Amino acid sequence: QVQFVESGGGLVQPGGSLGLSCAASGFLFSRYPMSWYRQAPGKERELVGTISFAGGNTNLVRSVNGRFTISRDNAKNTVYLQMNSLKLEDSAVYYCNRVPGVASWGQGTQVTVSS
Repeated sequence: QVQFVESGGGLVQPGGSLGLSCAASGFLFSRYPMSWYRQAPGKERELVGTISFAGGNTNLVRSVNGRFTISRDNAKNTVYLQMNSLKLEDSAVYYCNRVPGVASWGQGTQVTVSS
């Protein structure tokens, strides 16, 4: 059974940083690209970025490019999202999923950017 457990969210002031983790299980993690998504209240879930299966390539959406970094540790079946220079509009629940995705999303981790 594919599972994702996201962690590391919290409350941070604008301009601050947070590091998120997503522990995956139930599939051969090292064979799949992984993506981070986020969903703000009243909005659709949106893609934040993707990392290749070996970690050598990452793609981030324009709104977070240069501020967020995705990495992974295949030995730990974990993908990370380092978020710097956080803005109010980064507030959302953050999720991870493999590529191609599965329907069994994790519970997500709440990130709140507020002064």
